[in-house]
Amino acid sequence: MPVIKHSGGIAVLSVLGVLTLAFGMANGQQHSGAGHALSADGGARQLVALPPPMAGHMLANMRDHLQALHEIHDALASNDTDGAARIAEQRLGMTSLASHGAEHMAPMMPAQMRGIGASMHAAASRFAVVVKDAGVTGELRPALAALGVVSGACVSCHSAFRIR
Repeated sequence: MPVIKHSGGIAVLSVLGVLTLAFGMANGQQHSGAGHALSADGGARQLVALPPPMAGHMLANMRDHLQALHEIHDALASNDTDGAARIAEQRLGMTSLASHGAEHMAPMMPAQMRGIGASMHAAASRFAVVVKDAGVTGELRPALAALGVVSGACVSCHSAFRIR
């Protein structure tokens, strides 16, 4: 997707990129983050076969990740940058790996899926630092851009893989 940068160094989707994404979604497509669209039924996504207990655990982790993103947005809306940082690090960041059972889950994932997951967790830890800085400077734009990297990893993985 086309990206432009402005003087503050914040990456912003170009109007063309947003229109391309909106057009694809209106036509039943999902953006993969890799420059191509997938069918709405996910037919092009790679199936990751997991034993049922592991699949259930992974789905629970992903639902918690989504809930954490929601809580981060709520914290940001309330100007609670410390709360957003705490949620990001504890629930999504590198600190969260042990509580999510990453050492047991990672060996069952394709290498690309592991890589995307690792990048999401690292991005969440970076967001936690950037949003704490925003609490001092009052400038949320870098934090919002950093949060976009986190959610972008989620979109990329969900566009490429499925477990059911």
